[in-house]
Amino acid sequence: MLHHVEINVSNLEEARLFWDELLLGLGYSLYSEWGAGVSWMYEETYLVFVQTEARFLEAGYHRGHTGLNHLAFHVERRADVDWWTAKFREQGIPILYEDRHPFAGGPNYYAVFAEGPDRMKVELVAKEKDQKI
Repeated sequence: MLHHVEINVSNLEEARLFWDELLLGLGYSLYSEWGAGVSWMYEETYLVFVQTEARFLEAGYHRGHTGLNHLAFHVERRADVDWWTAKFREQGIPILYEDRHPFAGGPNYYAVFAEGPDRMKVELVAKEKDQKI
């Protein structure tokens, strides 16, 4: 069982706007918050986002470098993927692999891949199995 994941972010306020809406919408609860960070919990696992110290900001983040590539979450239905896709678009959040959306992961893999703060990839995958559309 995964206990927690901690991610440093370049702008905690911006990250908080994105992650707060997404994680609360996925059923997480606000777990802890302090001046330099915030965390949300789902069952026994929590995600922590911490402001990167100024001395480390210059290096930046890129999902293609060594380290965390993306976070993927389950959603129940394909309709949930569609709802989040529309929500991301409304907010100007880039949808990745737009030309293959919502089957960028394959013909039986219904998901949205989006780019959140610091260009971190977020994936929402429908648990609902292959249904003809």
